[in-house]
Amino acid sequence: MKAIPRIAIAIAAIVLAPVPADAQSVYRWVDKAGKVHYSDQPPPQEVKNVQQKRMGGGTVEVSQLPYATQIAVQKNPVVLYGAPTCGTPCEQGRAVLGKRGIPFSEKDVSGNEADAEALRKLVGAMDVPVLTIGQNKLKGYDEGTWNSALDAAGYPRTVLPGQRPPAPPKPPAPPAPADSAAPAAPAADAPK
Repeated sequence: MKAIPRIAIAIAAIVLAPVPADAQSVYRWVDKAGKVHYSDQPPPQEVKNVQQKRMGGGTVEVSQLPYATQIAVQKNPVVLYGAPTCGTPCEQGRAVLGKRGIPFSEKDVSGNEADAEALRKLVGAMDVPVLTIGQNKLKGYDEGTWNSALDAAGYPRTVLPGQRPPAPPKPPAPPAPADSAAPAAPAADAPK
């Protein structure tokens, strides 16, 4: 009968363990000469009054999400591959994820060669949007297909009571317009 309490303790430890969320520590300290230092590495041991900050870099603090969502995020993270030229399909996809309160990361395949290469390896093309839910890959946007896959991965259908929906990542900035062949207009104060 002693095995039951140990199992209960093990389950409680797993449930209460925080889920990592890509956070990084930044240290601030002042050396003997009065110079302020910032680093992602801990300072020398002789330094006193060290300040440590956790920086999330646009990620959602997973431990603040409902338990079912934490498990879904851990087992089946959601990634949206898009581009500024994706337009309405990407906007609709972001809206579905936001309405359901699903934390996700977004990759801009037009502005980042590593993300573009990852998409090519993933689906063999540069067509966006592509949604990955764990190992599941969904090409193109179809609300019914996306919702079915998210349901199967264990994500809630709506934002749960008391849950603040995670702020979606900012969509990629549109590309800068190409320089036109027309000559530039002279400045207003330029000599004539």
